[in-house]
Amino acid sequence: MAEDNKPQEKTKEKKEFKHLVRIGDTDLDGNKYILEALRKIKGINMSFSNAICKIININENKKAGNLSDEEIKKIDDAVKNPVKYNLPKWLYNRRKDYKTGEDVHIIKGKLDFVKDEDIQRMKKIKSYKGLRHQWGLTVRGQRTRSNFRKSKAKGSGFKRKR
Repeated sequence: MAEDNKPQEKTKEKKEFKHLVRIGDTDLDGNKYILEALRKIKGINMSFSNAICKIININENKKAGNLSDEEIKKIDDAVKNPVKYNLPKWLYNRRKDYKTGEDVHIIKGKLDFVKDEDIQRMKKIKSYKGLRHQWGLTVRGQRTRSNFRKSKAKGSGFKRKR
């Protein structure tokens, strides 16, 4: 009888393992460690992921599929609302927001929207970076003589044979 109970316990453990874990509106691989799995969410890097695990007291080497529902809810809340968990402000990806002046951490699609909004604002005020964006040139001081040919007009830099 004792042998019959062991296989049932193993099947229960397998049923509890989740192959997909939903955190921050993203499906994460349950076979990866939680520290690595959180990095698949756009806007979360290694240091932010590590800080979340430390504050919630979750082992970083635990597989994402082995997390309980309560732990998943805590992580999801911490990812969406890091101010509530007193994460250091230097970890946020949007410090001193232009409109609100607050320190916030943005993830997923809103990150792309805010980035595009910033570029549009730079173009509107005609800053140096805005003009470089407008002209399709490099913005951060890279050399353009031999690189970045794909972004320029077709045919510049070489002469065609006739």
